[in-house]
This record gives sequence, C-alpha cells and structure tokens, in this order.
Amino acid sequence: MLEALDYIGLVAFAISGVLSAANRNLDILGGYIIAFITALGGGTIRDLLLNVDVAWMTSFYQILVVIGGASFAILFRGRLRYWRRTLSIFDTIGISVFTIIGVQKGLAHDQIPLIAVFLGMITATFGGLLRDVLCNEIPLIFKDEIYAIPCLIGGSFYLAGDYLGIENTSWFLWVSILIIIILRTLAVIFSWKLPLIKQFK
Repeated sequence: MLEALDYIGLVAFAISGVLSAANRNLDILGGYIIAFITALGGGTIRDLLLNVDVAWMTSFYQILVVIGGASFAILFRGRLRYWRRTLSIFDTIGISVFTIIGVQKGLAHDQIPLIAVFLGMITATFGGLLRDVLCNEIPLIFKDEIYAIPCLIGGSFYLAGDYLGIENTSWFLWVSILIIIILRTLAVIFSWKLPLIKQFK
C-alpha cells in the first residue's frame, strides 16, 4: 500500500512540475524535465547524501509513473486549473508518504535519529525546491508557508515508533502519515504562517 501511495505522490509532483513549467512558458521538453526534477529530486538528493544507489535509476516503474503523470498534465492542463484544490490534497499525501520513506531509508542506513528525520523532510520537499529554483521562483519551503514543519513533526513521530519497536506496524505507519496530512491541511485551511525574518527587531 505504501508503494501505491508513493506512485500517487510521484504523479502529483509530476503534475505540479508541469503546471509550474507551463506558468513559466516552458516548452514540452522543459515540462518533462521539471516534472522529473519535482517528483524525483528529493529522493535523489537523499540517496546521494546516503551514498547509495539512486532509487529511480533502479526502478523502471517510477520513471513510467512520472512520464504518465507529466503527460496527463500536458494533455489536460486547462482542466487541471480547476482541480488545484484536489491537486493540493494529492501533494499533501505525497509529502506525507515521502517523509516516512525518507526516515525509513535513513534508519536503514544507520543514520542518527535527527539526520533520519531531516532525510525524510528532504525526500518530501527538495524536489519542489529544485522545481521552484529552475522556474525562477522563491521556493515554497523558504516562504512563510507551513510546508516542511509537518514533515519534521510526522517524521519525528515515526522515529519515536522506531524506539518502541512498532514502526513497521501498519496502523502506526498510517498514523504517522495522517499526522502530516492533517497538519499540512490545517495550515492551508487556516493560512498558518511562519514569522518572517524582518519581523524580528
């Protein structure tokens, strides 16, 4: 089930990448490139930091899923404009799943707890960071949006389960994912913001 949700996250991020590329008037090739970077960038950075094989380079299915999501976005870009709220939901599911996957991989490679949590956040958010930089925008993670914090909180909660020996139980996995989804959704609904640097005197 986690693998299926992983694919949903890849599709959501691929669509997000294409929409961002379209807004910057990029061509079709540029759209596919941005889609790949958005969907796979975070996991790539995580694997490079861990000095292990990059996941998508050994998974033909991940590449196909991203191509499918990007192609769908290119073909139905006009209609997707009306589905932005739905897309936001899938994006939220994507970051929640990718956070847990990142924490799992960090723990599997004997990283200290704090690093494992940061690897989860990187997996979930750095693809979007690269997308925004390439599209000449301030990355969402650097704005006052509550975006990375739910990943850090959910990743820390999952890490606590590792100490208790229940991290691999399905119910705890779903609770960890749900925490991120709820926090991110509430942040969007109630427009929760982080204070800006210039507000401190």
